[in-house]
Amino acid sequence: MPRVRNKTPKVQAPAGTRLKLKWVISQNCTPAKQRLVIKGLGFTHLNQVIEREDTLSIRGMVAKVPHLIQIVGE
Repeated sequence: MPRVRNKTPKVQAPAGTRLKLKWVISQNCTPAKQRLVIKGLGFTHLNQVIEREDTLSIRGMVAKVPHLIQIVGE
């Protein structure tokens, strides 16, 4: 008999919510995947502050590199 797993409901942010992200630590000596995440978020230089939509995909990218960037404002 297969096991039934209960999925947790995904919580969506209210429409129009934005995240302010700041790149604070250099990507030197980081794995290539983390460099791609930084590039995918749209950062081009250190200490840059960008605004992105508050979506699950952006939150997941931020969770992959919490030691390199910080959330400045929500």
